[in-house]
Amino acid sequence: MIDFTAGRGHAPGYLVVPEGGDVPGVLVLHSWWGLNSFFRKLCDRLADTGFVALAPDLYHGRVTSTIGGAKRLRSKLKRTVVERELIGATNYLRTSVATNEGKIGVVGFSLGANLALRLATLRPEDVGAVVLFCGIRNENYRAAKAAVLGHFAEKDEWQPLDQVRKLEKAIESARKDVTFHIYPNTGHWFFEKNLLRPYDRTAAKLAWRRTVRFLRTHLD
Repeated sequence: MIDFTAGRGHAPGYLVVPEGGDVPGVLVLHSWWGLNSFFRKLCDRLADTGFVALAPDLYHGRVTSTIGGAKRLRSKLKRTVVERELIGATNYLRTSVATNEGKIGVVGFSLGANLALRLATLRPEDVGAVVLFCGIRNENYRAAKAAVLGHFAEKDEWQPLDQVRKLEKAIESARKDVTFHIYPNTGHWFFEKNLLRPYDRTAAKLAWRRTVRFLRTHLD
C-alpha cells in the first residue's frame, strides 16, 4: 500500500511494480465492494504480465461483502474528491520511474468502469486504453482519445443490455476505437472470482486474455 498526492492531500492505493520497470502503467478501479483482495490480486496479475498496476482505494480502507453495505459506501463518495484522487493516481503513474513515457490504461469494474470512462474524458492525453467490466456511463466522449474494450454479461440484472448497446453507439459516434463483448449465460460480477455464485470461470479466462491483449496492443 502507498499514499499518492491527490490535490492538496493524499490518497491510498495498492501498487505493484514488475521487475525491471520501464513498462506501461495501468490503473485498476475497484467495484462498489471496495479494494478487497480480489482487486489487489488483479494488480498482481497485471504486474506478472508486464504492467505497473495501481489500484486507488476510493473507500480509504473500507470494504464490504454485502449489497447493502456496498450501497452505503458508494453513497458516501463525493464526485469532486473521487475525481481528484483519480487524477492524482494518474499523475503518480505517469511520473513513476517504473513506468514508461506512454499513455496509461484503466481497467474498471461496475462503479470503477463508470469512473474509468469519466477519467478518459478528464485526462485524454494520458489515458490510451480503457477496459470496462459490467459498467457504463452517459458521457460526451468526443474529448476522449482512448480505445475502449467492454466485457458485459448477457443476463445482468444491474446493467441492461440496451444501455450497453447505447453506450457502444455513443462511443462509435465519437469516432473512437470500441469493442464490446457479451458473455452468454453470465451475470453481473462474472469476472470476480471471490464471488463464487456469479463467477464464470470460462468467461473470466476469456475476458482476461482479451484484456491483456488489448492493453498490450494500445499501450506502448
